[in-house]
Amino acid sequence: MSVAASTEEILDIAKLREQDLEEARIIQDVMLPAHPLRKGRVMISHAFQPMLEVGGDYLDYFALSDGKIGLYVGDVSGKGLPAALYAALAVGTRGIHKTGMLPSRVLSVLNQRLLLRGSPGRHSAIQYAVFDPATSTIQIASAGMAGPFLLRGNGCSILKTAGIPPGLFAEASYDDIVLELRPGDSLFFCTDGLTEARSGDDRESKSRVCRKSAKAIWTRVPLSCLAGFSQP
Repeated sequence: MSVAASTEEILDIAKLREQDLEEARIIQDVMLPAHPLRKGRVMISHAFQPMLEVGGDYLDYFALSDGKIGLYVGDVSGKGLPAALYAALAVGTRGIHKTGMLPSRVLSVLNQRLLLRGSPGRHSAIQYAVFDPATSTIQIASAGMAGPFLLRGNGCSILKTAGIPPGLFAEASYDDIVLELRPGDSLFFCTDGLTEARSGDDRESKSRVCRKSAKAIWTRVPLSCLAGFSQP
């Protein structure tokens, strides 16, 4: 009887854990954009697939009050539920993204807030960008994340950005890069989960992502390009 009772208890615990994870998945989905963003000739869309039930990646895009468009992509160190909880903390500071500040300034403020409220041993790589449809220019600041990929014509290049992930050092500083986009250009932001899933060679993985992105972009529909990465 004791063995049967123990087995039943184990099953109950497993069921409760699965219910908790399902609720966590629902909450994480709510934190993501519900629909692609269309503004004039601009379209922003996303694909999200955590390695485990939930993960530490997060993103958002939105129209700003001055007519510009903001977007960010983040990646918390680690995987699973602990990373997802820290991602919720980082997203909880996202009001600063909608203030009209330069991306570099936004990352500096995020860094200070995560230092005050962060968790030892955790940090979050992030890129924040602001696109101005009136001038076709985009400003990008990066903190510990490579890219994004610029898809132009039939080619693809990796933009060189640098910066220390927020939540680690109080003296961290960030820079903005400014890029003028042309009609038909696309920018592809992604976390390292995409390249890590493809190969252990970081350089080869990024090159492969570039080639596959350039091959798919002829559709001129971002969602079509994203769907292509579900195939090996």
